[in-house]
Amino acid sequence: MKRVMFVCKKNSARSQMAEGFAKALGAEIMDVTSSGLEASQVRPEAIATMKDAGVDISNQTSKALSDFQPEDFDVVISLCGCGVNLPPAWVMRDVFED
Repeated sequence: MKRVMFVCKKNSARSQMAEGFAKALGAEIMDVTSSGLEASQVRPEAIATMKDAGVDISNQTSKALSDFQPEDFDVVISLCGCGVNLPPAWVMRDVFED
């Protein structure tokens, strides 16, 4: 099973939504989490939008990238162009997309 990390600046909307969709659509083939360059809180607008799409992310929390180890992930996807700000170990994963 592939381990996937979605990264955004504050882990408050885009990365949370990506995590929710990936969990809903690919739980059998991947283990997914999300984080931010800094933690904040999940935006209510993101929760509402995902609810409208049929995906519940209301229990997800904002997490800091520094709480994780890059070697624990096969795929890293940056959702806000923040790849230039990621430590090199994150960019060097098997798959990195920015």
